[in-house]
Amino acid sequence: MRKAILSIAILGILFSTNVSAQTETSGREKIYRATHTKVTELKHTKLKVNFDYQKEQMNGEEWLTATPYFYPTNELTLDAKGMLIHEVALDNNGKKSPLKYEYKDDILKINLDKTYQKNQDYTVYIKYTARPNEVKQQGSMAINDAKGLYFINAQGTEPNMPTQIWTQGETESSSAWFPTIDKPNQKTTQEIYMTVPDKYVTLSNGILKESQKESNGLRTDHWVMDKRHSTYLFFMGVGEYAIVKDKWKNISVDYYIEKEYEPYAKQIYGNTPEMIEFFSKKMNYDFPWPKYAQISGRNYVSGAMENTTATLHGSDILQKPGQLIDENKWEDTIAHELFHHWFGDLVTAESWSNLTVNESFANYSEYLWNEYKYGKDQADYHLMSDVNMYLHNPTDFKKNLVRFNYGSREDVFDLVTYQKGGGILNMLRNYLGDDAFFAGMNDYLKTNEYQNAEAHQLRLSFEKVSGKDLNWFFNQWYFGSGNPKINYTFTFEPVKKQVAVTINQTQDQMFEFPLAIDVYDNGKPKRYNVWVNANAQNTFNFDVSKTPDLVNINADGVLVAEVTDNKTPEQNLLQFTNSKEFKSRYKALTGIKDQTGKSPAVTKLLAAALKDPFFRIRNKALELIDLTNAEQMKALGTEVEKLATNDPKTLTQAAAIAALAKTKDKKYIPIFEKGVNAVSNAVKGNSLSAIITIDPSRANAFVDKINLEGASDELLATFLPVIVKNKVTSQMEYIAPLAAFYPFVKFQNPELGKTAEEGYNWIMASDNLKAVENITKMLGYAKNQMADNPQAKMMVVQMLKDGLSKKMELLKQNPQKAESINKQIDALNKAIENFK
Repeated sequence: MRKAILSIAILGILFSTNVSAQTETSGREKIYRATHTKVTELKHTKLKVNFDYQKEQMNGEEWLTATPYFYPTNELTLDAKGMLIHEVALDNNGKKSPLKYEYKDDILKINLDKTYQKNQDYTVYIKYTARPNEVKQQGSMAINDAKGLYFINAQGTEPNMPTQIWTQGETESSSAWFPTIDKPNQKTTQEIYMTVPDKYVTLSNGILKESQKESNGLRTDHWVMDKRHSTYLFFMGVGEYAIVKDKWKNISVDYYIEKEYEPYAKQIYGNTPEMIEFFSKKMNYDFPWPKYAQISGRNYVSGAMENTTATLHGSDILQKPGQLIDENKWEDTIAHELFHHWFGDLVTAESWSNLTVNESFANYSEYLWNEYKYGKDQADYHLMSDVNMYLHNPTDFKKNLVRFNYGSREDVFDLVTYQKGGGILNMLRNYLGDDAFFAGMNDYLKTNEYQNAEAHQLRLSFEKVSGKDLNWFFNQWYFGSGNPKINYTFTFEPVKKQVAVTINQTQDQMFEFPLAIDVYDNGKPKRYNVWVNANAQNTFNFDVSKTPDLVNINADGVLVAEVTDNKTPEQNLLQFTNSKEFKSRYKALTGIKDQTGKSPAVTKLLAAALKDPFFRIRNKALELIDLTNAEQMKALGTEVEKLATNDPKTLTQAAAIAALAKTKDKKYIPIFEKGVNAVSNAVKGNSLSAIITIDPSRANAFVDKINLEGASDELLATFLPVIVKNKVTSQMEYIAPLAAFYPFVKFQNPELGKTAEEGYNWIMASDNLKAVENITKMLGYAKNQMADNPQAKMMVVQMLKDGLSKKMELLKQNPQKAESINKQIDALNKAIENFK
């Protein structure tokens, strides 16, 4: 699963206003979460289902074949949430014999006809009705709802919303649409007969074996998955989709896409076959499933989900050329969910405590794909961004990567399991070397294929391949918490012609690790790879001719650590111009943030960064440049102007336009006017912003050109006043990131906060379901970040209550819109309850 994550800017708003971050279950008693005891082994699950769109329910028949796992038993216990159970029987070659059962508290206990021994199979028949709206379990920040089966616009009353059905099984929500043992260590083959209106297509796990026309305009599709996989990975999708065909070798690769976006399907999904080929070769293990399909769902409850052979994406994957020309923002997620088909689907974490053996690998696959497709700089940028999210969330410091004590299983879907876990795998790869690392991954997959595994089995595979003992690594990084917090000093000894570099660890629990140190002698770096022991201080001596010009710690950027250093502009310039690794260049560039205009070295560094081959470096330099500074304008103005019109990356053109706009110089208006007509959303947005900044009177003339879909936080902040003042209804749903947090925005930027408040009130006084849902969704994601701050929660609750009052008044004035407004009222009430 790729979970939805708040932007760094929004997280910054929360942290800067003294809202501390904790898990949503803070304060609950945490207990040891043992792996689920296997009393029964599932063998095969056969389902026949049809849907009641009016009641938003599913009628189901199930034939569940199982056997005692080890000990003899005369009972079968199943999870079945929010259901009506109509019939339970033993099925013996089609002959049904009624069985006694008890259904209570979402648990179905069935008394079998006799005591069965290990490997003695039996088949139970269950007739039931799934009622997802009766499911009581709640969602979380990672997965914001947990009713398993979702009817989207089931009655067709929302004109701009397609009618869809989709399922979400992780963590334990498959049992909301079929009785099962809803634990990750249960694997079973499956087949599903889905009866739907003939105008809809269906998708499920495995292969479509047969499609049969029925009476009354219906059709039954028969999907078969003949390889075992965990119950949380079962999937159904139904809707009006175009199916765009692709292929990898002899395996079908299909893209189920809303018809409006069909022309762009290959731009969005088209790298998938190349990804399958790359990952198959990298792990020396071919894609292990009979097909691969991807589908998107409206109002999806998280980011994306790796249902075996049938990945479900949130509708944010649906992008048009203006977004795609800048970058396919969903490509990393496409790689992530695909990689789960090895790590997660083929070999599955045996418990949620070990979730990281699924998610950290999927997270690291994003690095691998970027490295292969776009180069190491892009991969390192992506990993740095991920790891920084973990490092900047203070409460994650105390969480073990593998943790057996937690309040809710969904607490483990966090920055530690994903982002820190990916960084840890990068460290392990660096320590073992590529050959051993990928051979270890291959051994883990082959040893545990179609089974479950945990972190210890991962360690054993890497040890088996490399011959190295890795307990030291796993004990501190997998079964421990935190990370090194490092500062350093160095002194030159003229007699010995040596420099002594002292590494200080300031955290409580000491770490041991390999460390790359660059020592600059006469302007040139020499790389030393040292071993830091688990001590507060480690000192290393290196030969030099004089006092080093610079010492650069963690020079390769591999170590997951917080490094404190203070470098002069001249040292940052030296580091930037002599470093091959992205992170050292990036740190040198960002190190001048508060030194701009104070030294010629800063201008030289910015000039070098503008010519860097990696566009993210150019973008960062453009963000830091101040062309109102005469020295910088003289040295850099011409180059920035060139980038604004000719850079091969539209995101860099957009960044250059933003840099020029800060001058408020009308001579650049022709560049901006040309940019307004660009295909790129970023170029168009920043050009509009630039014109409005220089000449606010032209705002109204450009209102119809504003499109905030996929806009950056900076662009959103720029256009918010224009959107709110001119009541641009088409963009209302996109201002949610600022409107939802207006009480906190006010602390940082009172003027912007006031406009955000006006935007919030505008939304609450309007009939716009999508805008309200976006606000409640954003607040749901942020709940973790304010769980231990009652004042922040109280502010949110009051804000939601104020919005609720406005909706009630709107309903009173517009009773003819009751259906839509009541949905908005329900969303607000649910959000209020979640924050209490």
